[in-house]
Amino acid sequence: MTMLSFAIETARCAGALLLDGLARRRTMELKSAYEVVTEIDRDSEALIVAAIRRTFPDHAILAEEGGRVERESPFLWLIDPLDGTNNYAHGFPFFSISIALMENDTLLLGVVFDPLRNELFSAERGAGAWCNEQRLRVSATPTLASSLVSTGFPYDYATTADNNTRQFTRLQARTQGVRRAGSAALDLAYVAAGRLDAHWELRLKPWDTAAGALLVLEAGGRLSDWRGAPWNPWNDRLVASNGRIHDELIAALAE
Repeated sequence: MTMLSFAIETARCAGALLLDGLARRRTMELKSAYEVVTEIDRDSEALIVAAIRRTFPDHAILAEEGGRVERESPFLWLIDPLDGTNNYAHGFPFFSISIALMENDTLLLGVVFDPLRNELFSAERGAGAWCNEQRLRVSATPTLASSLVSTGFPYDYATTADNNTRQFTRLQARTQGVRRAGSAALDLAYVAAGRLDAHWELRLKPWDTAAGALLVLEAGGRLSDWRGAPWNPWNDRLVASNGRIHDELIAALAE
């Protein structure tokens, strides 16, 4: 079994768990003053971490809900077991599982799975990006004014001035629309698929973005931070686009 096929199989198993939990009553907790977690987050993470530990016992793991495994290894798995927890907890049908693998500072593979639509987005460095059996390419939208873009807001947006609301208002007036669906991993997958022309967000974590970022790159898109500088998964401000509108979007964010 290749590492990519392992990640795909594991994401599908976690997706089945999420679907099963969606049919049952869900309990929500606050893991911070504003951030929601459910028992399904923890169950999904436990499933994924256990699978990695069985199959790749020497690999390190960094997962959102604390499932960290420290190893002296060049390989690091980045896991979001339920991206879009708030959506899931309320029964809003937009959430995903995100699994990525890095070797040292290089993203090797990424998988984003939407179990509700049975859409499995996958990418391997140098081998392109795919949704199920279909090759993905970013859109050809040429201008910001003709684009459909997406964004997100930090959980504590009500208590911090650096909350993306000014940028959202500015971009809403300069595009054909800004969508805020609540799963950054799926938003990035949609940029890779050409369904969105760009995504920008701040206060992100490596497990939010690593898999989706590789999807965008392998589909021919462009990544940077908000200033246009090179991006990596530990940079908490991301702009991902089809490349054609990237500089315009960076300029608008900088105003």
